[in-house]
Amino acid sequence: MRAIFETLFDIVYLVTVITIGVRMIRGSKGNRQFQLFGWMAVVLGAGDSFHLVPRALALCTTGFDAYAVQLGLGKWITSITMTVFYVLLYYVWRERYQVKNHGGTTAAIFALVAMRVALCMLPQNQWLTNQTPLEWGILRNIPFAIMGLMVIVLFYRSAKENGDEAFRWMWLTIVLSFGFYIPVVLWAEVIPAIGMLMIPKTCAYVWTVLIGYNAMKKEC
Repeated sequence: MRAIFETLFDIVYLVTVITIGVRMIRGSKGNRQFQLFGWMAVVLGAGDSFHLVPRALALCTTGFDAYAVQLGLGKWITSITMTVFYVLLYYVWRERYQVKNHGGTTAAIFALVAMRVALCMLPQNQWLTNQTPLEWGILRNIPFAIMGLMVIVLFYRSAKENGDEAFRWMWLTIVLSFGFYIPVVLWAEVIPAIGMLMIPKTCAYVWTVLIGYNAMKKEC
């Protein structure tokens, strides 16, 4: 039952975010913020597919041990693409609110990206096994979490200052995604049921994408 539910959920999620992303790229009418948002959605869906497709196969066939390499490789790719996702979201913020300065913020974002990617590349992560060390899971997510916190603060302040109704809950979607993700990083190996928090985390990302899509329909 779990295999069927989780597989169907993942299929609906991947098809939804990639379809919305493509529609935004094609329907943005040259509006750069919505083009970026569309690519952001495509990167999200395409990146997650590298992990979710092997996971679905493992659930529906011979189990996770038989797909350790594919799942580990998928997690690594997803770690990188999620980092790209937040870089694109940062530039959506710059485009939407016509930010012309904040050079220090941009430098900080890219410094965190470099740290995150470098940590993800290290062999100590043991990506291709089912026993990824907890300390490395925490370590590589520290710059990722700081980047997320920065984006949360930027969207919260700018939406409030500009009375931006369309993006007023963008900050909350990111808070929820990290709120559901952090317990998985910390305790999923010890308490496997905590891994189910990835479902509401995924729903938070769908909400993020829908905010951009609905704004595009009104503004373009």
